[in-house]
Amino acid sequence: MELSIIIPVYNVEKTLRRCVESVLKQSFQNFEMILVDDGSTDKSSVMVDDIARTDNRISVIHQSNQGLSAARNMGIKVAKGEYITFVDSDDFVAQDTYKGVMALLNAHPEYDILEFSVVEKYGSKAQRPLILNDCVYQNKQEYWLKGQAYRHTYAWNKIYRRELFTDIEFPKGKNFEDAHTLPKLMAAAEIIATTSLGTYYYCRNDAGITANADGQDLTSLLEAHLAYINGNNEIDSTYYAHVLNIQLDVYEATKAVPLLPVRPFYGNLKLTLLHLLGIKRLCKLNKFLHKAIKPGR
Repeated sequence: MELSIIIPVYNVEKTLRRCVESVLKQSFQNFEMILVDDGSTDKSSVMVDDIARTDNRISVIHQSNQGLSAARNMGIKVAKGEYITFVDSDDFVAQDTYKGVMALLNAHPEYDILEFSVVEKYGSKAQRPLILNDCVYQNKQEYWLKGQAYRHTYAWNKIYRRELFTDIEFPKGKNFEDAHTLPKLMAAAEIIATTSLGTYYYCRNDAGITANADGQDLTSLLEAHLAYINGNNEIDSTYYAHVLNIQLDVYEATKAVPLLPVRPFYGNLKLTLLHLLGIKRLCKLNKFLHKAIKPGR
């Protein structure tokens, strides 16, 4: 078995078949599909069993509702493939994607993680392509910074060597779990590659976590990046500015004491103001300006 495809399922009766069919119609067929029903209360729970009866490569796990991380972790525990990938059940995969990426992995068995391109927020006005170049990274911090992997920490547009998950799980009870997990997988990997082959369609979900992130969710995202920064990893001004924006959003949502350590980076107005005002005053100024220009005021 070359590839284990793990699909967490929770109340997705409208999109589940599209997701599953996009995998079954792949020209690459040497895979197992693991559907993890995370306590669905709609028709999804019955649908996964019906789907599994149509193909002996499909297995189903039913569990009480524990969240996305727990569903992925359960799929990983039973996976038998040499490689693992994930598909969210409201998304789908372009035809022939796995044929191309698995052929590349077979040609380069030294790759531990292979990331492929994405159409982000598919089906919305904000739809945009994330086209990756053909690159190989032996320096994993170069992948994080030069490749700007921190902007697309998604679990599902990557193929992983299964052994990477031996001592790594997605964190239960945290949203933006991908941002917490990818740096750990990077640390366990030797070589990471990106490819222009294949496309994952990340569909806009107005009920999803990203579209409805609150202060607690944003705090979890900030904590993931702080763990990376405080782990003695190399960072640059572009990445630091990215994390600063998250910190500003967290303060605006929660008023919690800013946690981002001040680093000597310049290059844009916010970074300059950070050094003139300090982190807390910049957070307060950002919140005031957002409030002042809020529509309807």
